[in-house]
Amino acid sequence: MTKTPSRPLFILAVIVLLTGCKPDAPVALEDQNAVTAFALQHFVDSNEISGAVTLVTGPDRILGFEAFGVADIEARRPMRKDAIFWIASMTKPITSMGVMMLVEQGKVKLDDPVEKYIPAFKGQKVAGPGGLSSPKRPVTVKDLLTHTCGLTGKSVTPANQPSDTASLQEQCDFYGEEPLQCEPGSKWAYSNAGMNTLGRIIEVVSGKSYGDYIQENFFTPLGMTETGFWPSQELQARLAVAYKKDKQTGELVAAKNTRFSQPLDNPRRSPMPAGGLFSCAEDLAKLYQMILNDGTAGGRTYLKKATLRQMTTNQLGDLPKVSFAEGMHMGLGFHIVHEPKEVTESLTVGSFGHGGAFGTQAWIDPVAKRAYILLIQRVDLPNSDRSDIRREFQKTAKETYAR
Repeated sequence: MTKTPSRPLFILAVIVLLTGCKPDAPVALEDQNAVTAFALQHFVDSNEISGAVTLVTGPDRILGFEAFGVADIEARRPMRKDAIFWIASMTKPITSMGVMMLVEQGKVKLDDPVEKYIPAFKGQKVAGPGGLSSPKRPVTVKDLLTHTCGLTGKSVTPANQPSDTASLQEQCDFYGEEPLQCEPGSKWAYSNAGMNTLGRIIEVVSGKSYGDYIQENFFTPLGMTETGFWPSQELQARLAVAYKKDKQTGELVAAKNTRFSQPLDNPRRSPMPAGGLFSCAEDLAKLYQMILNDGTAGGRTYLKKATLRQMTTNQLGDLPKVSFAEGMHMGLGFHIVHEPKEVTESLTVGSFGHGGAFGTQAWIDPVAKRAYILLIQRVDLPNSDRSDIRREFQKTAKETYAR
């Protein structure tokens, strides 16, 4: 019996025949090829997501770029390629690269104790069965980058209140005064507090606000004009609505993002290093193309190749229960695929990236020389890093845009 080719590959084959393009050549991006849209449409039909924007890029060109579904169900606003998303913890690698710039300049060392930059960390205690005691060593910059710092999970603001009303200095003074939850370096425990502390270190060392530092060192030179911590009214009009599932009906219902105070374009809100960025697919492609090009773009070097290699190399040895999926290792701000399986089955060993709270994902495969960007806004996914949406997108993208 003749095997029927998969729909995504069939579509690409038709495009090749009609356009004369080689399989590795970029398809006409003005066309809606429906390659990943076809593969992921059932998630829209089953009310898992309202819609999505997907993008696949190589080092110097976008290979696939699609938008499907709707960005706002009630308003019947179609999802467009220029839709804006809260990318949440996809902010963390950007913060980490900002710190590593300072490491390259000799202004920060990975083994530096955090108390060198933030006095509130001096004399920290660690909580244990017998009460509070002095840790074996202080928290270091590397501990913050690898989520092994043991900092508190509490917020400086009252429960269910956004923390962006407090400055990074106020937040980090609070973290320093709270007991550590484990010995530094002994356990992997995802830490927003740790990433926010890195943002404060950037401020102390650079003499600039964290937001200005990231803008000047990444967004402005890379031409990421629609990425930032305070989206304008025009960008907010293109914001994809976040949804959760109604437990009774199974329908998608709009969900508020309680992590931010209003209005979003108020520059008095603290830019959150752990997850404060809003962006779009095309802007993110510029960032990941720079990474695929070993830290350079437009004739400018952002990070040395050796620095990126260090950031995407296992830093924790055989420490158990690292990251949110099976077979993962931890670098400096990046999660790394050590053993491709389940959700990472389509990525090669050494692929690295980061996800976000509302299901956004961006993963870079250094062997295939591809970056895979998935932008959705689903609030209550049990584990967005292990979602079937991510798995099917990456599988389809690999099959379609393989070298």
